[in-house]
Amino acid sequence: MNKLLIVLLLLIAGRAYSQAADSVFQAPPATKKWYETFAIRGYAQARYNRLLETNPDLGCEQCDRSWGKNGGISLRRVRIIFFGQLHERVYFYIQPDFASTPSGSTSLQFGQLRDAYFDLGLDKASQFRIRLGQSKIPFGFENMQSSQNRLTLDRNDALNSAFSNERDLGAFFYWAPTAVRQRFAALVKEGLKGSGDYGMVGLGVFNGQTANRPELNDKQHVVARFTYPMAVGRHIIEPGLQAYSGDYVMAADQLSAGVKVRPDRSYLDQRVAATFVLYPQPFGVQAEFNVGRGPEFNPRTDSIETRGLHGGYLLLNYRLRYQQQQFYPFLRAQYYEGGKKHERDARSYGVREAELGVEWQPVSSFELVAMYTLSSRRYEDFQKPDNRQRGGLLRLQAQINF
Repeated sequence: MNKLLIVLLLLIAGRAYSQAADSVFQAPPATKKWYETFAIRGYAQARYNRLLETNPDLGCEQCDRSWGKNGGISLRRVRIIFFGQLHERVYFYIQPDFASTPSGSTSLQFGQLRDAYFDLGLDKASQFRIRLGQSKIPFGFENMQSSQNRLTLDRNDALNSAFSNERDLGAFFYWAPTAVRQRFAALVKEGLKGSGDYGMVGLGVFNGQTANRPELNDKQHVVARFTYPMAVGRHIIEPGLQAYSGDYVMAADQLSAGVKVRPDRSYLDQRVAATFVLYPQPFGVQAEFNVGRGPEFNPRTDSIETRGLHGGYLLLNYRLRYQQQQFYPFLRAQYYEGGKKHERDARSYGVREAELGVEWQPVSSFELVAMYTLSSRRYEDFQKPDNRQRGGLLRLQAQINF
């Protein structure tokens, strides 16, 4: 009996020794190859804006330069996105656009940088993170929302007039609990037209001259944003508040000869905005409004002055699913009174516009949008101090996602 017990103990000891040796001498997990640390995706949009057009002089420089006279079929965006988690605390994102057209150029399809940043997680789950580089300024839901996901073909004038291309160079701090970060991702992935993950809280400093333009003073803009997507029964709503402040300098190439400006060409630039979103399950609502002060051309004095601005929009939408297809009918009304600092002479605007359309997704990799726009736009600068255009047009956009 004792011999049998000894044999059993020896067998157990031998087995334990073998397992211990395996754990000691086991090869370490293989490190990822360089090409396994990032991924590539993108999208492209082709448009035509001339159907049922009633006024070829009606245009919108910031919206789509193929609006109006001599506008034909155009590529609005051609974007390839490189992104990846290089380390559990280091994430990068680079996005060029190959459908850009520099101001004053007659050539199309230039490549231009949109995003180039990296996130540094301050904890393992990256609930707290710092973003450095060129990226979107955390101001406004629709500004944050990717053009790949947005229903209307262009962003609203009221909040989008804050930043050309929605971006600038800066440093930003974002915070959101893991559960909220997962909800931000799900709102995009599940087709609910989310804005993406820019944190529940966003704080930052940035140059203030907008994307791809050099800094022209020694003062940075500051921005703060709070938003919270919350479940209310079977619905999800997202209220938000945001504000920014700084000094904007009018660049020499933005000014007409003869327009009057301050000696230092510097103007107060500040806004505050409120957001409310009811995600389409199946009925949705999206509304934003902002007020502030900024540079604006005054046709009565032929000068650029710091003036008040205000405006917003209301978007109603519906999500309808049929087998694998999705339909999103929508209606948006918007207005804006104020300047656009990044346009010539800080062009003065008065916008009243309504848009009725539908987005059709037969498959996830293809979308088609048809949208009728009825617009009244006053846009005045030193070269055109009295310019108001009214009209309607049917706009089409085909988009591929890859």
